[in-house]
Amino acid sequence: MKKGFALFLVVLLLAAGTGAAPVSAGDAYNYSYWGTPVPAPEPYSLDRVLYGSDWSIGALSSPQDMYAGEDGRLYIADTGNSRIVILDRDFQPAGIISKFEHDGKEDALNQPQGVFVDTDQHIYVADTDNRRIVELDSNGKLVRVMNEPKSTLLREGFQYLPVKLAVDKAKRLYVISQGSYEGIMEFDSDGVFNGFIGTNRVKFSPADLFWKRVSTKAQRDQMQQFIPIEFNNLDVDENGFIYTSTSEENSDQPLKRLNPSGTDVLRSKGYFPPKGDVGNLEGGSMTGSSIFVDVIPDQGGMYSALDSKRGRVFTYDKDGNLLYEFGGLGSQQENFRTPSAIEMLGERLLVLDKDNNRLSVFSPTTYGSLIRGAVKALNEGKSEESTADWKKVLQLNANFDVAYIGIGKSLLKQGDNREAMTYFKLGNSREYYSEAFKRYRKEVVFDHFGTIVLALVLCIAVVIAGVKLANRKTQGQFYREFGIIRNPFYTMLHPFNGFWEMKYERKGRLSVAFVIMVLLVVAMIVKRQFNGFVINFNNPEQLSSLDELKFIVLPFLLWCIANWSLTTLMDGEGKFTEIIIATAYSLLPLVLIYFPQVLYSNVITADESSFYYLLNTIAMIWFIWLLFTGTMTVHQYSAGKTVITMLLTLVVMGIIIFLGVLFFSMLQQMINFVSSIYKEISFRM
Repeated sequence: MKKGFALFLVVLLLAAGTGAAPVSAGDAYNYSYWGTPVPAPEPYSLDRVLYGSDWSIGALSSPQDMYAGEDGRLYIADTGNSRIVILDRDFQPAGIISKFEHDGKEDALNQPQGVFVDTDQHIYVADTDNRRIVELDSNGKLVRVMNEPKSTLLREGFQYLPVKLAVDKAKRLYVISQGSYEGIMEFDSDGVFNGFIGTNRVKFSPADLFWKRVSTKAQRDQMQQFIPIEFNNLDVDENGFIYTSTSEENSDQPLKRLNPSGTDVLRSKGYFPPKGDVGNLEGGSMTGSSIFVDVIPDQGGMYSALDSKRGRVFTYDKDGNLLYEFGGLGSQQENFRTPSAIEMLGERLLVLDKDNNRLSVFSPTTYGSLIRGAVKALNEGKSEESTADWKKVLQLNANFDVAYIGIGKSLLKQGDNREAMTYFKLGNSREYYSEAFKRYRKEVVFDHFGTIVLALVLCIAVVIAGVKLANRKTQGQFYREFGIIRNPFYTMLHPFNGFWEMKYERKGRLSVAFVIMVLLVVAMIVKRQFNGFVINFNNPEQLSSLDELKFIVLPFLLWCIANWSLTTLMDGEGKFTEIIIATAYSLLPLVLIYFPQVLYSNVITADESSFYYLLNTIAMIWFIWLLFTGTMTVHQYSAGKTVITMLLTLVVMGIIIFLGVLFFSMLQQMINFVSSIYKEISFRM
């Protein structure tokens, strides 16, 4: 049996984990469920690039914002030239607003950074450097000027610098003021300031909070203040919800959808929160997530956000699933230098580049049109039309998980629950899979109720008969033959007596301990690979049976070696073999619970998974209790000394791992040194 353990150790040292190589992200990509960028077809292609010189109105200068009106006109805040440029639906000049009559005198805009047009075709301009909001009619005539508000709701020293604005159907005005961390400023239809809405949460580390608590007042005054991150852009959809963006990097919520009361109702049911890039792309020099500078609502509940960090546009559906992305920084025509704003004009997407002083117009490709059509059809309840479009999308990109989910949703609406489960599984959507499975399970139970009840009764009868037969055979003259098998089960229920019999009555067997370890490895392999889909979050491409040797056998051997090494110095009475047997016997509850747990996981929904995780907790607590009892009995320690010994054993395990890593590192360096000398000698000879 010692040879068996030695063989396991050799295999363990030679085993190397396997994992799927990351996929390089091309110009267009999407993220898989596992966070890997997967190449995808281009959703949009460049239609045209427009400069001010193309319109004979002079070059643009640092344009900051634009808005597409309901009549197809495009309004551009040409900030550097202090004007609003108006283009018709054919992108031809339809007007320029830079000056207007105010109280009988000529007035002018000064570095406007925001523009918005309401349903009455009134033009609202964030006249930033004049610290005011200007409302004009469709002909450019002044309607009113809203100067800096005066209110007790504003903090002392508040600087009013309006940069972005939006108006809802009730004529409420929402303004983002530069440097205002209190939130979005809300004005009623008469221009009266009502207060702030949608304030971002304060972000700080516990360490910063601790030092702020223990510091003196003078020290606190010099510390960085804990203030919310300010918004940098906003837009209003047809239902009056406000889409906002913040420029904070690695934020959990860089995008929000605020209801009229200022509560964020943006759905985030995708693989990742809607925050653009979830990390550093392979081969990319920029780390961290995206930095959004603009966000716009779209048809069918979709919305798009502009990432200034990598120059990309990300489009999501109403559930927060990433549909597609495109763009990038660079000198090519389809790329950008410093993108500042995006807008939708029908199906076309427009990007404003403030450093290149140009407007880029993109049209959807066949791939992009199919995705947009599928999302809109599903949102309108046209399930069959949506399914047809999603299937065409999969012909162009078979790795697009959202397409599988879209087909599954359509099938779910049609009542085809079993087929919907298949597509939700392909799309890694556990939430919708759980809903489809719940409905399908209900159908099966109703159709085969009698058969299911009969099968359960037979299973219970077989288990009871097996237990009674086992009890008979382990008594009297058969005890000697079956006692070694009975002992670990008896120990599991009666740990003090069981470990005593194992140590002093020699009823423990190393062979049984070895079998328990093998069964545990098998149980873990089965659990990782065959657990129910709703609770199985293991990447199939990264599963390796050899990993169980590293994560089960290696810790087991380290524990036994560390415990034996430590207890020999602490007057422990346990032998190394007894430590191995006691530790292995303690693992038996894991073996007995894991196998039926796998079966249970395949017949539950996500809402019923709490009992599954409860079984995990019970198994682990049971194991720790048996390990504690076995250690105390084998070494004849008190309860307190046993706890200390177990904690110190973990410390010794860490020391052994550190020394092992250090040894192999030095060995590798020696091998490299000898190899380099050999190559040098070979080269010179």
